[in-house]
Amino acid sequence: MRTYHEGMTSPVRALWDAPAAVPAPPRRVWRDWALVAAIPVLAVFEASIRADVPWRWLWAVVLTALAPTLLWRRTRPFTMLAIAFVVGTAVGLATAGDPQLYTTAYFLILLYAVFRWGSGRAMIAGGALVVAGMLLTFVATPPEVADIVGGVAVAVMTSTLGLAVRWRRRARSREIEQVRLLEREQLARDLHDTVAHHVSAIAIQAQAGSAVAATDPGATVQVLQAIEAEATRTLREMRAMVGVLRAPDDTLAPTPGLAEIRALERTDAASPRVVVRLGGDPDSVPPAVAAAVFRIAQEAVTNARRHARGVTRIDVEVDADAGAVRLEVRDDGGNAAGPTRPDAPLSAPAPRGGGVGSAVPGYGITGMRERAALLGGTCEAGPSPGGGWVVAATLPRAGWNA
Repeated sequence: MRTYHEGMTSPVRALWDAPAAVPAPPRRVWRDWALVAAIPVLAVFEASIRADVPWRWLWAVVLTALAPTLLWRRTRPFTMLAIAFVVGTAVGLATAGDPQLYTTAYFLILLYAVFRWGSGRAMIAGGALVVAGMLLTFVATPPEVADIVGGVAVAVMTSTLGLAVRWRRRARSREIEQVRLLEREQLARDLHDTVAHHVSAIAIQAQAGSAVAATDPGATVQVLQAIEAEATRTLREMRAMVGVLRAPDDTLAPTPGLAEIRALERTDAASPRVVVRLGGDPDSVPPAVAAAVFRIAQEAVTNARRHARGVTRIDVEVDADAGAVRLEVRDDGGNAAGPTRPDAPLSAPAPRGGGVGSAVPGYGITGMRERAALLGGTCEAGPSPGGGWVVAATLPRAGWNA
């Protein structure tokens, strides 16, 4: 005999086995405390001005007691919904009437939480609980047809909203993960190119050593031959390892460094002027860090030139000291509102229509932040207090692990 779980159809089974929302929600935020404080105030205020509502003070007390369920609605959504609906339904049946205080609409927040953050089991059980509560209330106090339709419509809309936000957030999380993987690929390629360059130099030196050491066929020749063989084998293995990360038409190229940032300068009148200033000791920066700084600067300048509104000048400043490399890319474009950037949720400032990091395909700001984070650094973008847009990144020279 099949169990209930085995007898479920595939869509229902898939929903039943669905995990809780990903990414996991915050345990508690300031809005939770604000809601918990506001509900008792609203319930008491409504009870005091609506003298026509029966049992209004009882409902005010019940709602005040149930308000703390909002504090756990993300981590225990079904439990909080069950507590609120069971208590609310029981009080409604005991008083032989619907809770006519408008403040009881806060139950919808708990229903939304089940479909927004709960597991598949929580969503199915929560939906069944709400339906059962509504049926009991309808049987005890037969309502008008319009009230039934309205109640069902509100419950369905709330549940649908929770699901829509949940699916949108999950899709967004997958997109961010894709950006992270692409940035890891690019970083791996830069690291590979750097190491491959040095290993190639070792192989050439070993070959030259073998040639000049022919007159002294001692241990030196054997050591040089061993270095040559090891370097060649290492280079071959590294190429094979990173081959899966490269496009078929990729070729080995020098890894860009801080010196290459000067190539971003532009002085022609047909496009915004780009001014580059390098400070500190850029030549001593590790290749991986230098490549990351170059990529971030390149992305920021490209975005500013293509998408900033009214920009005439872009300043790129790099300062390499003993501890870190600091990059700042600033433009003088306007801060007028514009289309939402694809990566706006990842960037602290509000979207704008132009400037470094504004609307471009490919999640530019997200990619820059991920690249900096991979090397233990930070990258932020937003409106500049003096006008325009600024991208600021800080990457440590050491202490990171690729």
